[in-house]
Amino acid sequence: MKLSVPVYSLKRLAKALSRDQKIPLHAALNRVAQEEGFTSWSLLAARLCAESPARELFSRLAPGDLVLLGARPSHGKTLLGLELALASVQSGRSGWFFTLEWNAGDLLNGLRTLGLEPSAIGERFGFDNSDAICASYIIDRLASAASGTVVVIDYLQLLDQKRENPELAVQVRALKAFARVRGLIVVFISQIDRSYDPVAQALPSLADVRLPNPLDLSLFNWTCFLNNGAIQVSAVT
Repeated sequence: MKLSVPVYSLKRLAKALSRDQKIPLHAALNRVAQEEGFTSWSLLAARLCAESPARELFSRLAPGDLVLLGARPSHGKTLLGLELALASVQSGRSGWFFTLEWNAGDLLNGLRTLGLEPSAIGERFGFDNSDAICASYIIDRLASAASGTVVVIDYLQLLDQKRENPELAVQVRALKAFARVRGLIVVFISQIDRSYDPVAQALPSLADVRLPNPLDLSLFNWTCFLNNGAIQVSAVT
């Protein structure tokens, strides 16, 4: 399916329309979808989901994998992370979305952008936006999680923002060990450094990951980088 602009740009247009014309976001999304030739945003989203890179990425992942999902702001990384958690739910597994950024309203907007309502996602999806989120908190919350559960963490660089939390490298190693034992798939949404130049390089790479604190990026099994509607999934070797 060919859209006039990438979906994250359509979402941005809808937010601006909602703000400027003082209409609900879902109504603005529907107007934008109609300009793309769909009767509603839910139909556009359903078509996108059928072709979504989230499903392709999900099909490659195995229990115990760690994934780094990176992009500059407003290029769709958080929405793709949410899609991965939901893809797990739709496959009959469970999905969790831990976030230090989103609130319940952001989640609702994200679901609607994907053409879903909260009532449609069932009980196997978990959302947690506690200020206490860190590796030990996640491990405690998922102590009884079933193998194959997809766990999305939004986002990597915030895990050690509190001084009382262990350094980032320690937390990622702890989550990697826990994922192996429990058979979980852990997806870390990641910032990309401002020095990344999309003119010189179409997509970011591991070298462009913003690391205010040291971290061995070979801990990850997969990378997924986005920019301007393009996506690249690679195994870490």
